[in-house]
Amino acid sequence: MTAENLVSPEGSAATDAVSILDGICPETERCPHGAPKHPENNPDIPFKFSAENEPVIDEIIKRYPPQYKKAAIMPLLDLGQRQHGFTSISVMNEVARLLEVPPMRVYEVASFYTMYNRTPVGKFFVQACTTTPCQLGGCGSDVVVKAIKEHLGIGEGQTTPDGLFTFLEVECLGACVNAPMIQINDDYYEDLTPESVVSLLDSLRESATATGSGGASPKVPAPGPLSGRQTCENSAGQTNLNSQPWGIETTRSDL
Repeated sequence: MTAENLVSPEGSAATDAVSILDGICPETERCPHGAPKHPENNPDIPFKFSAENEPVIDEIIKRYPPQYKKAAIMPLLDLGQRQHGFTSISVMNEVARLLEVPPMRVYEVASFYTMYNRTPVGKFFVQACTTTPCQLGGCGSDVVVKAIKEHLGIGEGQTTPDGLFTFLEVECLGACVNAPMIQINDDYYEDLTPESVVSLLDSLRESATATGSGGASPKVPAPGPLSGRQTCENSAGQTNLNSQPWGIETTRSDL
């Protein structure tokens, strides 16, 4: 297979490349290797950006010179994922069409960055950090992960039968000072214990199932530490920056 074939927006070579990326065979019910055509992720499923997102797309593309508008691949993939729920092959193809680039250029980006979910995920995408600071901080990530799996009844990379939760263990999410922590969709929840993470999951489930019921929505904890402290201050409370900062009248009395 030549490079020219790989970047061709049409033809079997391009669709074969997509099959390699996503484990699907777009053009047939079954591929030569026996893998079935994915019912939720194949190019026969149409995707178009919503009317509400069209001005957003225009604003994103305007940020780049016309000859470099392919630089908008990442933000447009993110926008498509937020609208569609995951970065399907149809989302990738639409981004390629809008930016006038070979689809393979988009496939390369979508398959490289883990922020793009190329398979469907639940309404709440739970990502638990299990690197060293989270393993050692607080109660440790191992017991938090165990509590999540047992409470949701799913394992690594699985989604609950009701489609509400998908769970994944990930590498460092950059909130080491408040370990252990998890990311749910765009929000960080920190200073976790097995009890607090189970309570958080229950609140999210109740908020999802209560929508449209006419009753008061259950209160979901605000993102951030669930231990009561603010941001990443000392566990004993704020110990510095408690007074007004000095000005030159203190530091340079000669002026």
